[in-house]
This record gives sequence, structure tokens and C-alpha cells, in this order.
Amino acid sequence: MGDVLAGFHAAWEFESDSVLIRYERGIRAPRLFQALGERRVPLEAIQGVTLAPGRRGTVVLRVELRPGADPLLEAAAGQLKESSDPYRLVLPAERETLAEYYADELRAQLTESGPAERHLVAAPEAPLRFKAYDGKAAFDGTAVSFRWFWTGASSAKWKAGDQRFPLGELSGVEWRSPEVFEGHLRLLRRDAGAAPAQPDQDPAAVVFGLGYGPVHESLPFAAAVLAAVRDCAPVPAVSTARAHRDPADIAERIRHLGELHQAGLVTDEEFSSKKAELLSEL
Repeated sequence: MGDVLAGFHAAWEFESDSVLIRYERGIRAPRLFQALGERRVPLEAIQGVTLAPGRRGTVVLRVELRPGADPLLEAAAGQLKESSDPYRLVLPAERETLAEYYADELRAQLTESGPAERHLVAAPEAPLRFKAYDGKAAFDGTAVSFRWFWTGASSAKWKAGDQRFPLGELSGVEWRSPEVFEGHLRLLRRDAGAAPAQPDQDPAAVVFGLGYGPVHESLPFAAAVLAAVRDCAPVPAVSTARAHRDPADIAERIRHLGELHQAGLVTDEEFSSKKAELLSEL
């Protein structure tokens, strides 16, 4: 097809084997769209096309993706607001006839339906990072790391220390939108036994709130980790060897641990044990 249909905040280019969606980067565009930049959606990832009346003299063209075809939608698990749906194209009502033409042309090329066996839409690329309420999350393509903030992290997380999770140790990601109560990002581990703790007490989770962990930062992060986990085969064993850490970083950790101890949040035994553990990493 090769034609372009431009709407509010996005333009769709119809190609022979895919739809290339380019998102607007203006200040009025949803921030998730700005973060994504563009998405190429193979026709095999699409199972349906709809065109319906929108609000205030608009029509909405939307492609429905097959379950499991897009790591972004899989991570979102239905929590995205309609205005942030990356597969809706809002157009002025006077373009309805043109939109109907493209919808019919696109429907005629669809041959697949039902759950996809693998991700067909590319995930956002690493490295990625964002600030949550209680720590900083980073993903370098091979592992996810959490570094706790003194002002937000619980004593349970400070006792556990900063975390690093190689992809081979993970089985998935749980993302709960920061726009709802108890928003968080939790890493699901292959060896997890008992039910996980509350996110603010779980060293495998960071919590959102007060402007931290916004959708446009935390959701692409979750999607990238989920896609990488799916592509990563389980490792037969996890190495217990520890890398040496920066002495300045160790000193900072011990200082924070001392503050927790003085505040009565860490016992004498816990302080001595954790301090010895940190010193052993030098």
C-alpha cells in the first residue's frame, strides 16, 4: 500500500507487510507516544481492525493485536488509558471515508488470529532506566538492577542491599500502573517459592508514586525486560561469586546502614552482620 494516513499525535504508513506508526513528539502528544517514537507492526501481529465514532467530531481507527504479539501490551495487561493506546489513530470526522478505505484494505491482508507464539512487535531497546519512589531501576540488556534511595526505600530493602537480577534468573515482569493505587514494577523470579511480599518490602520490586515511575518510563522498561526474558534461556545454575565493588560505594552503604541502626530500624546483630557482608565485597 505505502500510503500515509495522518491523525492527531500519530501517522500510519501502510506497507506491504506491516504498518509503521510514527508518533508525534509535540508537547500535546501523550508522553508514552513521545517515548516510543515509532512502532512497526507486522501484519501477522494484527487480528482485527475497527473504525468507530470518537469524541468531539472525530473517528477512531484501531488495530487489534493478537494476544502475546506485543511485549508492551502484554506488560500493560489492559491498564493503559484509552488516550495512551498506541494502536488508536484519532482523525477528524471528515476523514471517515478515507479511514474506512484503509481499514478495508488492511482487513483484506490479515490472515492470522489468536494468541501469538512469540513477540512479533519489537520491544523498546536497552539500556533503559527510570526513577521509582524507593529506588532507581536500570536495565542494560543482560540484567536488571535496583539501587535504593535513602528517602524512600523501606528498611527491608536497605537490609537486603542493592539488587542485580540476571535475565536467566527471571521468569517475567509484573507492572501495575502508577496511575492506580499501589503502582509498582516487580520482577518475577524462577526460583520464587512463597507468595511475594508487599512491593514496598520486596527487594525484587520498586514502587511508584508522587510522580515517580510514570507510564512513559516504567512501561517501556517493563516491556523491554519481559521481551528479553522471553528470549533468554534459563541458566543451569546461578553463580554465587561476587564482584568487587567501589570502596566509596561500600563506605556510603555502611554510612546509611549506621543511620538505620541509630534510628532503631536495624538491630545490633543485623548491623554487624550487614557491615561485615559489605566489607567482604571490597
